[in-house]
Amino acid sequence: MSASPQIQAFFDEATNSISYLVADPEAKAAAVIDAVLDFDPASGKVWTESADEILAVANERGLRIEWLLETHAHADHLSASAWLKERTGAKIGIGAGIEEVQRTFRAVFEPCGAADADCFDRLFADGEKIELASLSIEVIATPGHTPACVSYRIGDAVFVGDTLFMPDYGTARCDFPGGDARQLYRSIQRILALPRETRLFMCHDYKAPGRDRFAWETTVGKQLDHNVHIGGGVDEEDYVTMRETRDRTLCAPKLLYPAMQVNIRGGRLPPPEPSGRRYLKIPISSPAD
Repeated sequence: MSASPQIQAFFDEATNSISYLVADPEAKAAAVIDAVLDFDPASGKVWTESADEILAVANERGLRIEWLLETHAHADHLSASAWLKERTGAKIGIGAGIEEVQRTFRAVFEPCGAADADCFDRLFADGEKIELASLSIEVIATPGHTPACVSYRIGDAVFVGDTLFMPDYGTARCDFPGGDARQLYRSIQRILALPRETRLFMCHDYKAPGRDRFAWETTVGKQLDHNVHIGGGVDEEDYVTMRETRDRTLCAPKLLYPAMQVNIRGGRLPPPEPSGRRYLKIPISSPAD
């Protein structure tokens, strides 16, 4: 097994997202997982306070950021990967399923700049290994929430993206284009088949009712025993029924369209219009449509 990584979490309360700085402290090599670009949809303002904090910690520790890893194309925050790449030279990686997500949204967002595989430095296949000094990062394909979802196993830690939430909050929705509740159930079983002591790191936390603080680290054993959607041996059919029923009640994430037209391009903002200004565009459905 790979050496145990040094992990620091960065919580963005505006989007309930958690980014991670994962390092080999001896070799001073690091990866950033699911970096957040700050964005105010009301004003259109974009800034980099969250990414700056990660860079400051990496610089303080003398870490060299080599990889910027995405667990999927997020619909609830903008990715800071492109901005961090400009400042560190690190490579951006995501699951190979991103090509399906790009095809789905290309027709909607083509005016905002083409999205293709070249937006990322690497598209990871299931089981692929990434070397980070003494750390070996194993890519585990975990589609279901989206076709592009992957989890990253590093030593005794797995970064599960939106596949799972904390045990008291459950599992991810599956009603996005290409999502599939049955596929997510099977992806989750791959994670839950790991040793019970395996640490699991969430991409989001929404502080379930009755809990007084945000949390993002748990274990396979706690998920198996206590996850409110899938713990205690819930079978596939019951899970699919629950997930599909619940998904029909959910509203679209408020940053869905801004996030997708940036994140399918590796975190790059749309190119400037002739005026020199950049725009994030929102498709509108009229009553006649």
